[in-house]
Amino acid sequence: MRPATTPPHLLTLILANALSVLTLNMFLPSLAKMAEALNADYGLVNLSVAGYLAISAVLQLAMGPLSDRYGRRPVMVLTTAIFVLASVGCALAQNVWVFLGFRMLQAGIVSGQVLSRAVIRDMHAPKDAAKMLGHVAMAMALAPMLGPMLGGALDMAFGWRSSFVLYSLLGAVMLVILWADLGETNAAAASFSFRDQIHDYPELFRSRRFWGYSLCYAFAVAGFFAFITGAPLVAAAWYDLSPAALGLGIGIITVGFMVGNFVSGLVGARAELVTMVLVGRIFATLGPIGGLALFFSGAGTLWVFFGSAIVVGFGNGLTNANANAGVMSVRPRLAGSASGLSGAMTVALGAIMTSLTGALVTPDHAPYIVLSIMLVTSALGLIAALYVRWVDRRDPLPLGV
Repeated sequence: MRPATTPPHLLTLILANALSVLTLNMFLPSLAKMAEALNADYGLVNLSVAGYLAISAVLQLAMGPLSDRYGRRPVMVLTTAIFVLASVGCALAQNVWVFLGFRMLQAGIVSGQVLSRAVIRDMHAPKDAAKMLGHVAMAMALAPMLGPMLGGALDMAFGWRSSFVLYSLLGAVMLVILWADLGETNAAAASFSFRDQIHDYPELFRSRRFWGYSLCYAFAVAGFFAFITGAPLVAAAWYDLSPAALGLGIGIITVGFMVGNFVSGLVGARAELVTMVLVGRIFATLGPIGGLALFFSGAGTLWVFFGSAIVVGFGNGLTNANANAGVMSVRPRLAGSASGLSGAMTVALGAIMTSLTGALVTPDHAPYIVLSIMLVTSALGLIAALYVRWVDRRDPLPLGV
């Protein structure tokens, strides 16, 4: 066991991130069977997704400040322990309300996403932090692609409860890893009172860089949510794709994201954060522009639609880690709070874009609408990045911050 003051291995942070993503999507193929087994409406059972997102957004607002005050280690260990107990409760639940109650408690595992980012920022300067965040994002990008496939296989072999049994086991393993490897990285925690934190919060809220980087990241993720919401209708109404082929197509944008993160890790240490973010937003904007141009010219195909998404994914790979590092570099002692607030904003905007895409997309115009929404979110992210560039030129950050 490593000392409680020793920084964790990168693999520990990758696994914590991946588990938080798997908790959102692994059981999705089982929703219909869960509704039948629990004798509940599908819409009610679907609260296990929408409600989970809402609770996780609220928790992200609390976890960051708590970790700034008490440290990253105790918050991550406690929330992971709660996750294990909640997963057991979900697996054993015989009533939909009991199931939903335990499912909401599972949202505590979002600490894996929020606080692992803060841990990396505690350990590294902004440019190095962006590189490390890129490595984490690239490695854990497999989780949203493989999670539903694993959940579907478990459902076919053992039933829907098996996903939550696996959550319990993975959570228990993660708890052991965190206890053994996650040393405290927030050196200011012991002397940083809530009064100090409240006093410093207005400075974070007033920071133009914080809002610029946060909005840039949130719009990047919102474009991804719009794609995964609208792609199934495009696939069904225009190209008659099988579910397996659709899953592969959705996974393609993740591949683009991984490549973007890989490139960011190679060159990010030699470039300014905002430069990498700007280049990413330019790629993400050009992707849907090219796709729409081809569709309007009559040359739109399945490959054009998914190809546009690959370019957006690549742009997001260049953007996200650097934007995250920028968010947490505005006020380093409030890195956890900044990560939590930015994460909550991202989840909220993602939920809005998911609902908006679902309401606007029609079978007749599905690819046009999906690409248009992706273009709007990418363009808004580009505007946010240009705003940060403008702020940097007018008010440069001190060296080393």
